[in-house]
Amino acid sequence: MSQHSVPRAIDLTSLCAFDTCTVSNAIERLDVRLRNEGFIVNSVKCQFPRFAPMAGYAATARIRTARPPMTGQRCYYDRMDWWTYVAAVPEPRILVLEDVDHFPGMGAFVGEVHAHIGIALNCIGCVTNGAVRDLPAVEALGFHLFAGSVAVSHSYAHIVDFGEPVELGGLKIQSGDLLHGDRHGVLSIPSEIAADIPAEASRIIAEEQQLIAFCKSPRFSLPELDKRIRTMSVKSDHPWKPRGE
Repeated sequence: MSQHSVPRAIDLTSLCAFDTCTVSNAIERLDVRLRNEGFIVNSVKCQFPRFAPMAGYAATARIRTARPPMTGQRCYYDRMDWWTYVAAVPEPRILVLEDVDHFPGMGAFVGEVHAHIGIALNCIGCVTNGAVRDLPAVEALGFHLFAGSVAVSHSYAHIVDFGEPVELGGLKIQSGDLLHGDRHGVLSIPSEIAADIPAEASRIIAEEQQLIAFCKSPRFSLPELDKRIRTMSVKSDHPWKPRGE
């Protein structure tokens, strides 16, 4: 297991002031990765869409639920080595669980008890392509859940391994990666530009509001719309260079 570090001071509260769509726009403007990368596609759904956005660091694991574990675990949360690892990830933490069964979601790994333990360890949510359960109780705790499905039973939910890279909906997530999520979905934020996201997001919002106001005004015209859109399309003057340059 690698040592965890958080490069540069990152104000996660400021990141949570923006929805995930705006954060995505800011990452695109800063031009550090391809636009079809960096977010989970299709395999998870926000279970509590009224929650404010979350931002935290990934504690990764691979799980199975369809068959019993090879070793004699007593219950699905009976892994102190897992919890010790979670406590070593930077705070706040997000449990990121890849269900590696052929058909994910036979049983739920995370429910009310798991959420309580997670909160005690300063975890703010869970992201999984598998199933979750106990939705009313977990929602009352304010614990975020992003999941592929909802299940009645734990079935044989157990950890296969943890602390290694996982992949959910095309997004490869490493232990300690910074994630942002809300009702729209979940994305990763490159650590090298994370501290710059709030300022860039604020500029984008200001530009969009000006364009919206123009569209509502009697001064609206197609030539002026073209001019304004071209201005908005100019790349940010941020000094960061795209990867590969």
